[in-house]
Amino acid sequence: METSRKPLSSSEALRQLLVVMLTLLAAVQSMPVPTDVPMCTASETAQYSLTFTGKWTQAAFPKQYPVYRPPAQWSSLIGVTHSSDFHMWQSNEFASNGVREFAEKGEAWTVMKEVETAGERIQSVYGILSAPAAVGGTGQMNTEFEVFARHSYLSFIVRLVPSPDWFVGADSVDLCDGDHWRDKVTLELFPFDAGTDSGFTFSSPNFETIPQDRITQITSSFPSHPANSFFYPRLKHLPPIAKVTLTKIKKTNRILSVPLEPTQSNLLPTGNEIEDKLINTPLDCEVSAWSPWGLCKGKCGDSGVQHRTRYVIMQPANNGAACPLLEEERKCFPDNCL
Repeated sequence: METSRKPLSSSEALRQLLVVMLTLLAAVQSMPVPTDVPMCTASETAQYSLTFTGKWTQAAFPKQYPVYRPPAQWSSLIGVTHSSDFHMWQSNEFASNGVREFAEKGEAWTVMKEVETAGERIQSVYGILSAPAAVGGTGQMNTEFEVFARHSYLSFIVRLVPSPDWFVGADSVDLCDGDHWRDKVTLELFPFDAGTDSGFTFSSPNFETIPQDRITQITSSFPSHPANSFFYPRLKHLPPIAKVTLTKIKKTNRILSVPLEPTQSNLLPTGNEIEDKLINTPLDCEVSAWSPWGLCKGKCGDSGVQHRTRYVIMQPANNGAACPLLEEERKCFPDNCL
């Protein structure tokens, strides 16, 4: 007779997956490494701290900036340390089902299973890492991880909340430089579109992309639609929306752990972001098209006046171009006079 089992919470499931991964990867044997990539010959493992800092402010990204239901914030961070023959995600390639679910909903279960399967099949994954969600567009999150010569690469992904399927991340950052480990790596992050939802704005309803598109970087001019939340035609490049700092730390005897629950340091900016130059992105006023000309008002035999109007779609911000006139008039001659 079968006994019922209580469903695992997301935190418990993630912890169990981590245990499985570490157990599996501890037994990984050396495999041939592709010859078209630099060979890491570092003799010892290295431990790194990862600090994610959001730079998603209303000053830097004023267009449609989400202030409530929900306000701008970041999902948890999911990452992998791996060899050069594995990719968690790649620009200009199709997102896996796991990346799709994470980019659209912030659900990590499927992408974690994909990582586990890759570790079993091609032994290209060394470990997984995560950091708890950051509240606020300038929130921070922190975690630690370990790498070694055979698996010297780091990939990770963080979802923008709210968004259709937008995320930031890194694909295959090599922390090894020949026979030694890099002391510090700083990454400026820009938004990507997973290619699975066609929404244009942060709060767009679900609108599945059929057929699925490739992962593409979002820029100030792409997608080239004025409704897009990142469309700033006056800018050559978007400012970075987040930053990650990877710092090599001294080894200790403590067990590497994955933080799963939010901590107080994630709730408010810690002050590190003030080291960066404050960015104020100009946002020009956007107005609708003109309405048709109205009726000609005037006496028969004399010239009259008719009007047309338009309305403001987006108010200007940060010294952007002011709104133009919203009403025009012109002379006319009444029709159908008796």
